[in-house]
Amino acid sequence: MYKSARHDEYVLPDKAERLRLFGSVDPVQGNKPVRKEEMQDLQNSKNDFLFELQQVGIDNVKYPLEVISAKDPEKLSSIGNFRLTTSLDRESKGINMSRLMEQLQRSRTHGLSDRIPDLITLTQQIAEQMHQPKAELKVTYPWFYERAAPVTGGSGLNHSLATVTVIWEAGKTPVIRAGLHIQITTLCPCSKEISEYSAHNQRGVLRIQVQSSPSENLPGYWKEELLNAAESNASSCLHPVLKRPDEKRVTERAYENPRFVEDIVRLVAADLYEKHWVSKFKVDCRNEESIHQHDAVARIVYDKFKQQ
Repeated sequence: MYKSARHDEYVLPDKAERLRLFGSVDPVQGNKPVRKEEMQDLQNSKNDFLFELQQVGIDNVKYPLEVISAKDPEKLSSIGNFRLTTSLDRESKGINMSRLMEQLQRSRTHGLSDRIPDLITLTQQIAEQMHQPKAELKVTYPWFYERAAPVTGGSGLNHSLATVTVIWEAGKTPVIRAGLHIQITTLCPCSKEISEYSAHNQRGVLRIQVQSSPSENLPGYWKEELLNAAESNASSCLHPVLKRPDEKRVTERAYENPRFVEDIVRLVAADLYEKHWVSKFKVDCRNEESIHQHDAVARIVYDKFKQQ
């Protein structure tokens, strides 16, 4: 720095000189081509590359996504975390991964939502754009929905974490898997049974994953159906806003509906079994115990077709 006429001020060197001071150098004048047409395309090299790949692509891509719901708000802008992959034959060295982002951007400009048909279309377009017979899309995103207090009616937004996976293969029916992570309240039946008064309760986390039947896609209201399967079988659901009359109702409802972690997964499984559009399902429950340091867990995995 250089002192000015005033002893307490400095005159800074210009921007280019400052950058050089901290290590910047001029671009190297190389001799490799700069036009795309003259550059070597390594990804499209053809040879025997030993193995075909089931999946290759990009992951952890955050992109805007419209979430459509039968609950208020019926349409809400959210952020999806995407994984986009395709297959790769043995004779091809690689894929042009930038095309995956280009296709995602094209879909967004046409109004990309979490509707199953939208996600199937995007997955098919990815496969065709990459000239591959198979592509897979997975997107995880928060779903917000309005929840009113049971007595006073005060409302706010709850949220669950939704996940959709689409597997598209030329000449075959797309495979659709969808899941929801839902927080619930569980009250211990054993504690209620043995205590003179009161019973301990805790927050539980339900993870439900379903796969569509081969003859039909998941319905547009699948999120609401999975949410209801979880909350209707819990000791109580959670609320963003509770006043004293609401808190009384919620805690009494939990006391009237005690649930072990084993009970939760069995009851949810029964609801899923009755849905004609579900062919396979997995139900996980984790109770964050309030009187133990450990959690209590249970899981059911069921395939309707294997049980026949």
